[in-house]
Amino acid sequence: MVPSSFPYSQATWSAVIGADRAYYERVQEVTGTRGAAVAFPGYGAGQRFQLRGNQMRIGRRSAARGLTPEIDLSGPPADPGISRLHAVLIAVPAGHWAVLDPGSANGTLVNGAEIAIGEQVRLEDGDRMNLGAWTAITVHRDDHLADYRVGR
Repeated sequence: MVPSSFPYSQATWSAVIGADRAYYERVQEVTGTRGAAVAFPGYGAGQRFQLRGNQMRIGRRSAARGLTPEIDLSGPPADPGISRLHAVLIAVPAGHWAVLDPGSANGTLVNGAEIAIGEQVRLEDGDRMNLGAWTAITVHRDDHLADYRVGR
């Protein structure tokens, strides 16, 4: 058995983007006629991003503002409720990630609870973020054992 202090494992994380009909319907109830012009997309985005580096910005690219988020939700389908810089995923100790909403127009939810602007919330495997009018982002942790052989 390898001692727990031995650096034999590494965690990789990914973010899976999709469209969440139940969340969309809750948003529609709140926005009423203001949200009536926003239709649920006929298909989900279905994108997967590997989380890398110290942070990954979530939003919509803007050439005018020189903003190119690492997780670009410009579409299609384009969720009109996504801010140009909507949220930031931040690498935190012990191989985890956290999310922070820097002040998006429509807020960010983690597992159904809205997070406060500027609050950093640690994420666990399977946590789900909702943002915009229908966007859902689920984070997944995939642990791998490094190639470890005695005498190597």
